[in-house]
Amino acid sequence: MSATPSLSPTDIVIFGGNGDLALRKILPGLYYRYRDGQLPENSRIIGIGRAVTTDTQYVEMVEKACVQHVAPADFELAAWKRFAKRIHYAAIDAEDRKAYAKLTAFFKKQAPLVRVFYLATPADVFGAICHNLHQEGLVTTDSRVVLEKPIGHDLESFRAINNEVLKYFEERQVYRIDHYLGKEAVQNLMILRFANNLFEKVWNSGAVDHVQITVAESLGVESRARYYDKYGAIRDMIQNHLLQLLCLVAMEPPAKMEPDILRDEKLKVLRSLRLFTPHDTTKDTIRGQYRAGAVGGKPVGSYIDDIGQKNSDTDTFIALKAHVDNWRWSGVPFYLRTGKRLPDRYSEIVVQFRPVPHQIFPDQGSELHTNKLIIRLQPDENIKLEMITKVPGPGGYRLKPVHLNLSLSEEFEDRIPDAYERLLMDVVRGNPTLFMRSDEVEAAWVWTESILNGWAENKQKCKHYIAGSWGPSDATALMARDGRRWHDTDEE
Repeated sequence: MSATPSLSPTDIVIFGGNGDLALRKILPGLYYRYRDGQLPENSRIIGIGRAVTTDTQYVEMVEKACVQHVAPADFELAAWKRFAKRIHYAAIDAEDRKAYAKLTAFFKKQAPLVRVFYLATPADVFGAICHNLHQEGLVTTDSRVVLEKPIGHDLESFRAINNEVLKYFEERQVYRIDHYLGKEAVQNLMILRFANNLFEKVWNSGAVDHVQITVAESLGVESRARYYDKYGAIRDMIQNHLLQLLCLVAMEPPAKMEPDILRDEKLKVLRSLRLFTPHDTTKDTIRGQYRAGAVGGKPVGSYIDDIGQKNSDTDTFIALKAHVDNWRWSGVPFYLRTGKRLPDRYSEIVVQFRPVPHQIFPDQGSELHTNKLIIRLQPDENIKLEMITKVPGPGGYRLKPVHLNLSLSEEFEDRIPDAYERLLMDVVRGNPTLFMRSDEVEAAWVWTESILNGWAENKQKCKHYIAGSWGPSDATALMARDGRRWHDTDEE
């Protein structure tokens, strides 16, 4: 398959090129896009890391990663050999300006290409990398820089890091990535809302009772213990992934599907989020940390065991009730929940509609007469609309919820690209629609920091939960006192 003719050959420079993210997601994603003809032949991939190794050794490392993370049927030897020729490596300490001379010398070997600098590194070195690239004259008007989340540890550190990056790159050149925005089901959420009049007419407080957003993980912290203990679930998941999903559910229809118009609408939502007071954090937020238990029938250790420390109050579970204070969503709570060592791994959005205004089937119970839209983001991307129907047969009206089910994998036979693949190609194409603007991230930190400040003032500690459970019992009580319950506890 030939490369897309509209794309310019691109140098993709990956700082942290031998790290977990690069080997697990970025490089396998680039292989897929190259195999499918979307990465121009003259493009090059340059891995940057501190370890001293050769191009050959690095290619072998990447091949091993691709064999592990690419489906066996998709790993084509001929395509891999062509792709491998594009891969290079440079041993560079990201904070040592003199070391960047290796990168300068490499670029001089070929006519200038569009340059993408992917910073798969801790955020505290973003500024140093951008400074050193600029000082070496490596930042051109066609250059782009990709920043991984979370950017900063709080509002102040975000502003410091962001301002340093913007000294050397214009806002239009900065791509703050959140891979959840690249998921196919997330893209379909916008199509569902804005291309189907049926849903947009009822997408408001008049018809919606509440919204649930859950990102559940069955794994623990694994190899990310050092990072995770510093950031916790609030910074690792809530401040970015779950808030971005909330924005796509709650935002007003954009006038056009253009980058800044779409991001303007998300920003309005973030600025409409009600800030938490210390009293609110006590009442409407739950912090949790897993203890030893069992997941999938296998015993697992506690968070303390996993990080190898004697003590830590880092949150591995968060449940909270948020409010979007605008006309569309007045009075509609948004329940957000994420955690590690939960019984299952999935991400979904549930839009729970209000009951019918008058119950004419009183013997069936009120809970049965509600509709819900369930958008599963992973692992099996699908959209279900729960409707109420009559059970066939005589004997009166017996009602049952059934699903109108759109399974993307069943409806479309072609392989669905991974989120990173889509977003990587958007960077190469220069399309920032699915990336966050500075003011978006800042607004998200303002809201998140109101929670962090409340916790600090209240000295609000983590509630423990058994690994393999759905978190602390307080998370269930958070909804129960509103007369609601989490979708996973519903009787299907």
